[in-house]
Amino acid sequence: MLVTLNKIMEIAEERKIAVGAFNTPNLESLRAVIEAAEELKLPVIIDFAQCHEPWIPLSVIGPIMVEEAKKAEVPVCVHLDHGETLEYLQQALDLGFTSIMYDGSVLPYEENLANTKKAVEMAAEKGASVEAELGSMGRRESGAGDNTGAEDETKIYTDPELAAVFVEASGIDALACSFGTTHGIYLTEPKLDFDVVRNVRRLTGNIPVVMHGGSGVSKEDYRKAIEAGVRKVNYFTYMDKAGGKGASEYLNSLKEGEPLFFSSLSMAAAKAMKENVKEAMRQFALC
Repeated sequence: MLVTLNKIMEIAEERKIAVGAFNTPNLESLRAVIEAAEELKLPVIIDFAQCHEPWIPLSVIGPIMVEEAKKAEVPVCVHLDHGETLEYLQQALDLGFTSIMYDGSVLPYEENLANTKKAVEMAAEKGASVEAELGSMGRRESGAGDNTGAEDETKIYTDPELAAVFVEASGIDALACSFGTTHGIYLTEPKLDFDVVRNVRRLTGNIPVVMHGGSGVSKEDYRKAIEAGVRKVNYFTYMDKAGGKGASEYLNSLKEGEPLFFSSLSMAAAKAMKENVKEAMRQFALC
């Protein structure tokens, strides 16, 4: 069933768990995520990030995401992840997305706040929820960036006191906080500051905190983050990597002279992604 992010966050808060938000920029990943959620009987968030536009246009995959959510046996929020322009946010809302994220984290504070307020007004007209970001995880949502293993100096940790002002002034429903995670592949073990999460929750009246860069975090750190107040975990890179591994294993299993069919290759990738998503969902649900 199609629901808003607010509804998903209510479920997460009641159960004291986090709900996975998985990017689904193709049919294989979309079906993998929804089937995993249905098998585990867990709510889920399906994402499309603006930086994925070159892979498949939002205008193509967006309506399919909405229809699949409506048919699902579990609560599903259709969420625009890392929307960089108000025009793109409006496109998602017009397609029926029930939640949008405005990402103005690289902008000056006042500009980020002003644009976030506009996003909240736009979403209210459609009955949708809004997530925003304060601080910076460093790399893009696609995971692109420095692969030398050096510390990412573009990270800006969220200031809990500023977060309280931002949340009150903007009227958002969830806040993506920077507390040590990074988009993409982890090159070194992340050092997470859970006090940032706890203090943001305390000073904002327990707004749902969102963890971006959730792939590659240890089970123990997931547990600590959720206990601190994380209620939404964005997860894509390692799921995508699992699909690549599944496709590679299928290729290697072919006997000499055996024909290769793309449909079989995509099914192998989808199966691998589904198993990876199920494992992540179990971790987020603390089960």
